Amino acid sequence: MFTIGISNGQIFNKNSLKVAEKGLFGKSRKDKKVKIREPKTVTRAKKKQEANDKRLKKEYAKSVKESQKRSYEIQTPEVKARMKQNQKDTALRDKMKKKKVKSDTKKAGKKYN
Repeated sequence: MFTIGISNGQIFNKNSLKVAEKGLFGKSRKDKKVKIREPKTVTRAKKKQEANDKRLKKEYAKSVKESQKRSYEIQTPEVKARMKQNQKDTALRDKMKKKKVKSDTKKAGKKYN
């Protein structure tokens, strides 16, 4: 006995063409993304604002550095020595903390591998 039926391989519908096209070329033509272009004045204004922000940050960092230097200069020699030692201590403490965090992260990574 033989059964007679319609084969799906011979029937083409809209979706099968899109799937075939996507398989061949990766993306269908409708998936193309459209870039939205801004007017030149907007682009120019954004660049100008970014440059201004960068300049302000630089000036602020410079003023903070000068302020710290001045506050250090006006101290007595004993206080200067103590301030210098405090800076060394905090730098060492930060370094040790970073080492500990890195070590703990490494151990945690090994635990879950």
